[in-house]
Amino acid sequence: MKYINATKVLPEKLIVEIQKYVQGETLYIPKQETEYRKWGTSSGGRQLLDHRNAAIKKSFCSGTSIQQLAKEYYLSTETIKKIVYSHKK
Repeated sequence: MKYINATKVLPEKLIVEIQKYVQGETLYIPKQETEYRKWGTSSGGRQLLDHRNAAIKKSFCSGTSIQQLAKEYYLSTETIKKIVYSHKK
C-alpha cells in the first residue's frame, strides 16, 4: 500500500478538521463501494478459479471420487467437498 502525505492532496481546512480526531497516525480511507471490485476481477484470478471449480464439479458428477480430485488438483478433501457441494454455478 502506498502512503500519500495528506498535505499534498487535501485542502488545509480538511486537514485541520481531521486533526481534531487523528494526529500523527496512519489513516486508511477506503474506496467507495461503487469503486470496489471483488477479489480477482482485475487480475483474472477469480475467473481461473471459477473454471477450475467447474471442472472439479463436472469430474465429480462424472464419477471421479473426492479423494482422486484432491490428489489431481493438490487440494484437501475438505476443499473439494466445499467446491462440489456448493450451489454456485
